[in-house]
Amino acid sequence: MKQVMWAGLALALVAISGTQAVAQERFTNEKIWYSRTFAQEYVWGIRSMADGLHYTSLEYTEDAGSAIVKYAYKTGEPVATLLTSAQAFGDAGIGFDDYTFSADESKVLLMTNQTPIYRHSFTADYFVADLAAGTPATPLSDPTLGQQRLAVFTPAGDKVAFVRDNNVFITDGTTETQVTADGAMNQIINGATDWVYEEEFGEDNGLFWSPDGQRLAYYRFDESNVKEFSMPVYGELYPDPYTFKYPKAGEENSKVSIHVYDLASQKGRKVATPEMEYIPRIQWTHDATMLAVLMMNRHQNDLRMLVADCAAKSMQIPAVEAFTESCDTYIDVTDNLTFLDDGDRFVLTSERDGYNHLYLFDFEGGATQLTRGEWDVIEVAGYDAKRGEIYFTGSMQGATQKHLARVNLKGQMTVLDERPGTHSADFSRTFAYRIHRHHDANTPPTYTLIDRKGKEIRVLEDNAGLRATLATYAVQPKEFFTFTNRVGVELNGWMIKPANFDPTRAYPVYVNIYGGPGSNMVEDSWSGANYYWHQLLAQEGYIVACVDPRGTQFRGRDFEHSTYKELGKLETEDFIDFGRWLGGQPYVDAERIGIQGWSYGGFETLLCMTKGADVFSAGISVAPVTNWRYYDTIYTERFMQTPEENASGYDDNSPVFFADLLEGDLLLVHGSGDDNVHFQNSMEMVNALVAAGKDFDFFAYPNRNHGIYGGNTRLHLFDMMLDFVKENL
Repeated sequence: MKQVMWAGLALALVAISGTQAVAQERFTNEKIWYSRTFAQEYVWGIRSMADGLHYTSLEYTEDAGSAIVKYAYKTGEPVATLLTSAQAFGDAGIGFDDYTFSADESKVLLMTNQTPIYRHSFTADYFVADLAAGTPATPLSDPTLGQQRLAVFTPAGDKVAFVRDNNVFITDGTTETQVTADGAMNQIINGATDWVYEEEFGEDNGLFWSPDGQRLAYYRFDESNVKEFSMPVYGELYPDPYTFKYPKAGEENSKVSIHVYDLASQKGRKVATPEMEYIPRIQWTHDATMLAVLMMNRHQNDLRMLVADCAAKSMQIPAVEAFTESCDTYIDVTDNLTFLDDGDRFVLTSERDGYNHLYLFDFEGGATQLTRGEWDVIEVAGYDAKRGEIYFTGSMQGATQKHLARVNLKGQMTVLDERPGTHSADFSRTFAYRIHRHHDANTPPTYTLIDRKGKEIRVLEDNAGLRATLATYAVQPKEFFTFTNRVGVELNGWMIKPANFDPTRAYPVYVNIYGGPGSNMVEDSWSGANYYWHQLLAQEGYIVACVDPRGTQFRGRDFEHSTYKELGKLETEDFIDFGRWLGGQPYVDAERIGIQGWSYGGFETLLCMTKGADVFSAGISVAPVTNWRYYDTIYTERFMQTPEENASGYDDNSPVFFADLLEGDLLLVHGSGDDNVHFQNSMEMVNALVAAGKDFDFFAYPNRNHGIYGGNTRLHLFDMMLDFVKENL
């Protein structure tokens, strides 16, 4: 389960205090969710070029359509347009949504006409354009055979591997080779991942070329024994069900294996691996014959890395164990694995000292800790092999902050920008330059071109036009604070107060929550349309507040893992404590405190409206989990183990068992086409509330997925939510 960030146009904020602001314009849901009133500018589709001196950006113009524009790092100025839609497709009126260069940058793989499958996955029409020849783009494969997935060049750029109809293919532009033939819907997947891997391990790609392009490693999922879940698709006289494989907690998973296809022999072989439940990642080392395979047990507290020798002549590719890590709770899967050029060392994050830090490991079991402190490494951003430096983001200035830093292999660390807020970057191939993105809770993103020494070369985008637009609105600042819960733990929070705030007046409060593991809501970062929804509420006279409970991230392993085996218990206690703390403030009306959350936040909203009925008078629960028995294996069992092993952990914190405690006003909302948190969850909650004789409001959006969007949907949803808030708070 990933935190749902409410989609819509990303918006901007000019921080103007209530005493300074003169409201010339008013926020409306239509402006926020259904217009470009607050449209934000981005720097899109950045690709560093091989020379390290230039980068490309995907841009859109009325004349040329999609365009790949080449820029010089030294000046930040455009130097050439490499390809436009018109050049690639002529007058066909086709644009492209993404692009990938071959290693020598003589060819580019174009993607257009995406058809979504799940959260990350999609099929598309792929084309190959030869930049050197200057000829029009050609289809990757015969269009009459259907769309493709996950197309990827060999390192030499002479071939492309892709997936179609759950099978793997390789084409050289003339001849198409079918690598697998057993792919079948809801049975066998080759070259891609199944639903639960995509959602919970965050990866749908299953194709990996070796560094020399002579071997293709790919995933194979046998999901024949995974139980199916069906959702009716409305719109026809007799709605057809959409059926897919979805393993719920305690049920059978797909059987996963790794295979390697050798171009020279035109044969594929299976990698011999031990009997473990999951293979969340595979990655080639710098040796073109050695494939790293990361495996985990079902509880996800035993991680092992095997290295497979693909040069061996055996029927199955042998693999030896090169790294192990275990703990009493769970281990998060990340993409923070970097192999060094020497071939026998790698950098990986680990929580073995209580915080997530970078370590230098070797295949003999040696480990050197590179970063230290009571903070977490968040993500590795790149490895400069020439200088032996790892770039990464971390919470070294607190869980609300994200800063960019680098550390060398001796553990010497430098923070690249000390300004408060959220920092990230795209680096040139040589790490001589970076495109630095910075924003905070009250400032929209600025994209700046910076050299390795920290010198600013050029501001690429600062959203100045948006700031000018926002100058006409009385935007209230998001203010950060901490409060202490019932057991003495200090928790981070933020608050937005109404314009012309009067501390002698008692205001109603709208508490916005999420609260699940691997998430934070209290971040000093730009939150786009969500922020402006909160500004609208503040404009209407409500205080808007938020808190991150125990179990959230970037405060070390013990803080995040404190909710292990009892999802919902400590978080609910913290939200109730927060509600009581708010009710004790002289400027809050304790009889009018409402709460709202989506997904995990919807789950928590229901618990707060039942177990915390004496604190929260109204709640809006959107797309909630109502019983962890209904959710998927990987996410649920990571934190809860199986229902057979931990029945009380499941039942003691499932809202369906506490419906009789509801006292306040409740709005329950769900999309009937939610492939993630199934509509079943809300149906079971409705049954429980009806059985308990409780009054509540319920609304279903036909065929909408977990994000509940499309057309007029978001506007309709937030208008309904606003009406509910006005009526009940």
